[in-house]
Amino acid sequence: MTTALVTGASAGIGREFCEQLAARGHDLVVVARRAERLEEIKAEIEARHGVKVEVLAADLAVADDLRRVAERVCRRDEPVDVLVNNAGFGVKTSFLDTPVEKEIESVDVMVKAVVVLTHAAAGAMVERRRGAVINVSSVASFMASGTYSAAKSYVTVFSESIAAQLHGTGVTVTALCPGFTHTEFHERGEIPVDKTSPLAKRLWLDVDRLVRDGLADVDAGKVVSVPGRQYKAITGLLRVVPRPLVRSPRLSNRHRPRD
Repeated sequence: MTTALVTGASAGIGREFCEQLAARGHDLVVVARRAERLEEIKAEIEARHGVKVEVLAADLAVADDLRRVAERVCRRDEPVDVLVNNAGFGVKTSFLDTPVEKEIESVDVMVKAVVVLTHAAAGAMVERRRGAVINVSSVASFMASGTYSAAKSYVTVFSESIAAQLHGTGVTVTALCPGFTHTEFHERGEIPVDKTSPLAKRLWLDVDRLVRDGLADVDAGKVVSVPGRQYKAITGLLRVVPRPLVRSPRLSNRHRPRD
């Protein structure tokens, strides 16, 4: 029996990762801030899939909490075979309209925690010569759409870099780059999005298909996973268009993909 640790496990993409990894037979360590919600997930998944679920309540923006999760990730007596760095952070205002403390907190969750936990997991996995790290990034990582986009750009390039360094060790690293996905993320963050126009309906992804496609790419050893044909086309275009167009104020302010 193998174990997967999922951050941001209480809702959305993280919750779906828990469901699908448990269906594959993985025991789970579920990480999020809301302990009561994690206990509910534990009961649901253990009853449905017959796996063991360990609850680890932690706020990854808090140094002591991040340290506790890192210590769990690299434990040798109860090894973690799959790490899903999924915890997200939404900022609905522009850079200068956002308190700098909130911007720093977002970097702590979306960048620092990814680095710390990947370092802890990969070190232990390389010793065992097996394991997978999944860093949930975003289609926004190919754009210039505020500090969220900048943070996710780091996650994508970081994942590519570490994947190259770990080549041949038996440990894989994959950056999963979703676009707009049907979860409660935008509503909880009070981030305005269009879900009703004909174009918007073509862009939104179902979370179960997103995670299924992402796991298939991990199984195939892909370093960057972009689920959805529409987003494969968009990211392919963003890789080749001139950067002045990518950082156009109209594009930056209006298009906010989110994992």
